[in-house]
Amino acid sequence: MNEQETIRVNFGKAHPVFPLNGVTLLPHAIAALYIFEPRYRQMIQDVLDTSGQIAMATYDESTPSDDESMPPIRPVVCLGQVVQHEKHPDGTYHVFLQGVCRAEIVEEIAPDPEMVDGKLYRRAVLQPMREADDDADLAGQRETLSDLLESQRLSSLPAVQQVKKQLSSGFEMLPTPVLMDVVALSLLSVVDEKKLRHALLEEPSSVKRADLMIRELRRIDSTLRVAELQFDPEAPKGISWN
Repeated sequence: MNEQETIRVNFGKAHPVFPLNGVTLLPHAIAALYIFEPRYRQMIQDVLDTSGQIAMATYDESTPSDDESMPPIRPVVCLGQVVQHEKHPDGTYHVFLQGVCRAEIVEEIAPDPEMVDGKLYRRAVLQPMREADDDADLAGQRETLSDLLESQRLSSLPAVQQVKKQLSSGFEMLPTPVLMDVVALSLLSVVDEKKLRHALLEEPSSVKRADLMIRELRRIDSTLRVAELQFDPEAPKGISWN
C-alpha cells in the first residue's frame, strides 16, 4: 500500500472483530496473521470482498465468561486494513494487517449462523477514539525521546537502530503522536509486556502515551546499565560475576 494513500473508514457500519489473546495491534503496525478457524476464514473472505478492514481486539481476562465460545473482549480495539493476503489450497490464509486507528466498541453483534448469510464471527459498531489532548505541546517529550534514542546503551539495541533508520529521513516532519506509535512498535519488539501493550492502545492521551514510552525506555536503559556494570571482559567464557 502506498504510504500516501488515505485509508477511509465507514464508522456507520459494523466491522468484523478478530480477538486474539496476547496480540495487540497498534496504529501503523503490521501484524502477520495465520487464519485457520472456519469462522475467521469466513471473516477474511467477507472483508476481502468489502473494505478489507478488521477490528483487532484482545480478550478481557478480568471479566468472567458465561460463554466459552464468546469470551469478553476489551472495549478499545485497533482497526486494521488488510494490505496483503495469500489464500492456501486448504482454505487457510496468511494475512498482513496494518493498524489504522484506535476505536471504541459501541455495540457488539453476536454471530448469527442461523441466517441465510449467517456470520460465524462477531462484529461491532465502532467509534473513533478521540485524542484527549489534540493540541497538547509534546515538544518536551519529543526532545527527551530523541535524546534517549541517541543514548549509547539504547543505540546498541537492534530494534532502536531499526527505528532510527526508519526515522532518519522524516523525523522532523512526523507528528509527535505518530512518532510515539512508531517508537512503540520498536519498543514492543524488545519487551513482551501485555499491560504495556494494552496501555499504549487504550490510552486516549498522547501525552500519557509519550510518558509511558519514555518511562519504559528509561527502564530498559537502566537494565542495560546494570548488565554493563556486571560484565567482566576478562572473565572465563560463559561466566558472569554477580
